[in-house]
Amino acid sequence: MKSFIVFALIVAAAVAAPPGNPDADAQVLRYESDNIGVDGYKFAVETSNGIKQEEQGQLNNPGTDNEAISVRGQYSYTGPDGQVYTVVYIADENGFQPQGAHLPQAP
Repeated sequence: MKSFIVFALIVAAAVAAPPGNPDADAQVLRYESDNIGVDGYKFAVETSNGIKQEEQGQLNNPGTDNEAISVRGQYSYTGPDGQVYTVVYIADENGFQPQGAHLPQAP
């Protein structure tokens, strides 16, 4: 279900793009989804405008007070300057933790 929501958001963003925006005509080139249920999920999306995303998640400590979803993934896109930006991330009980060469680092 989560992968469907992500897919729907990508499609909605492409449809809502302002006229003249090259992203408005982006097509989905690849979409893979494996919803394993309570054991986890994974998906991958690639569009014709160079956007790529892969993510996998799993439920840790199911049925306990420490139950939490752990997600790992990455996405990349081409910025207005023509450079490809990539973000690798983890999202778990410690919050969203992105890493990318273009992101500021904490002191």
